[in-house]
Amino acid sequence: MMVPSLKALLMALSTPLANQGVPTDTFGNSGKAVAALSNGVSLRIMPLGASITYGQASTDGNGYRNSLRNAIIKLGNPVNMVGSRHHGTMQDNDVEGWPGYRIHEVHAKAHTAVPAFKPNVVLINAGTNDAAGNLNISTASDRMGAMIDEVFAASPRAVVILSTLIINTLPATEKRVLVINDQYKALAQRMRDAGKRVILVDMHDATKGPIPEDMFDSTHPTDVGYRKMANIWFQGLVEASNLKWLQAPEPLSGVPDSGVVTARMVNEKAGKRAEVFKS
Repeated sequence: MMVPSLKALLMALSTPLANQGVPTDTFGNSGKAVAALSNGVSLRIMPLGASITYGQASTDGNGYRNSLRNAIIKLGNPVNMVGSRHHGTMQDNDVEGWPGYRIHEVHAKAHTAVPAFKPNVVLINAGTNDAAGNLNISTASDRMGAMIDEVFAASPRAVVILSTLIINTLPATEKRVLVINDQYKALAQRMRDAGKRVILVDMHDATKGPIPEDMFDSTHPTDVGYRKMANIWFQGLVEASNLKWLQAPEPLSGVPDSGVVTARMVNEKAGKRAEVFKS
C-alpha cells in the first residue's frame, strides 16, 4: 500500500504547476493561475499616478501595464486600458500617468479623466513625488483619500486598488516613503471598514516588489521591477474578484470593452482623450 506522503508527491508531480496554484512565472504577471476574473467581466482599467504609472525608465515605455494586461487577457477577461494620455509600445497604451506630479496634481487630472472614461478598476500609485519633495508628508493620506472619494463619486462601479510606494534608494526620501505607506495602509483599512471597495497592495514588500537591484535610478524600476509591480497589481485584481467586487463597466459611447482596437476604435479613443484635455 502506498504511503500517503508518497502518493501525494506522485499526484503533485503529475499535476501541472498552474493547477496547483503555484506561480509559473516569477517575474511575469500571471501570479497564480486562476479562472477568468468575476466570470470574465470586462475590465476598463485606468492606471492613475505619476511617472511610475507612465512607465518612465522602462525600455519600452509600457512600465507594468502591458505585462499586467496580457496576464488578465490570458484568463479570458476583455481589457481596455483608459486614460487621457498614451505612452509605450503596447497597442492599448492609454494611461493617466503624469511624471513629476504630486498627489493633489494627480487628483486634478483624475477630476476630468475618471468621469470621461468611467473605469471599473483604478490602479493608483501616487505620492513618490510628495516624498521626494517633502511636501506635507503628515497629511498625504488626506490628499489620497480625497482623490479616492472623487473616483467613487465619478465612477460608482469602480474598484480602487491603492498601492504603497515602491522603495526609494535615497535614504531621506525612503524614510518619508515609509511614513506615507503606513498612512496608506491605515487609509485603506478605514475605507474598507466604511464599505468602500478599496484594496491595498504592497509594492514595498521586499519579497515581491522591486528591490534595490531592480531600480533604474533612485525612483524608477527597471523592466524587472515593473514586472514585479505587475504581479502585485494582478493579485489585487484576484482579491477584488474573490470579494465579488468587480462589476461590468458603465456603458459609455466611444469607450469599447476591449483595447484590442480597430481603426475606428483608435479614432474614438483619440476623440475621448481630446475631450478630456478640453475640459
